[in-house]
Amino acid sequence: MKQTSPSNDADFRIGRALVVEDDPILAMFIEETLADGGASQVVVCSSTAQAVEALEHGPPELVILDVHLVDRNDGWALAELVIQLATERPRIVFSTGDPNAIPDHVKAMGTVLAKPYSREMLLEAARNSRPTRLFSRLRNAIFDS
Repeated sequence: MKQTSPSNDADFRIGRALVVEDDPILAMFIEETLADGGASQVVVCSSTAQAVEALEHGPPELVILDVHLVDRNDGWALAELVIQLATERPRIVFSTGDPNAIPDHVKAMGTVLAKPYSREMLLEAARNSRPTRLFSRLRNAIFDS
């Protein structure tokens, strides 16, 4: 867990970030990027079980989630749990090597970031990962049919 000082960006604060990534090199890259980007705390977990335990210590404001973890192949189930437990919905970024394999209902929960990605792409996704609102999904479903 890395403690940091706030970013100089007065308009955006990452806050507490939960990173669920089983590749240790990528996890360190994400942790460092978020810390440098102004996260107040970065909690890194390599499994779903560790992430659930981390949620007991407080809700995250941002979740970076590897979709295909060693212990589970449906990382988005953790995103659904985080959404259900949170009083304020966190930003969610799905990190994946195969963005086309992610179901549309999962994509609607946040932002999909295709591996490999740069520091700038990660911070941009962290700042702009907003869930698709219900009315937007309904409008898209009606007009895209």
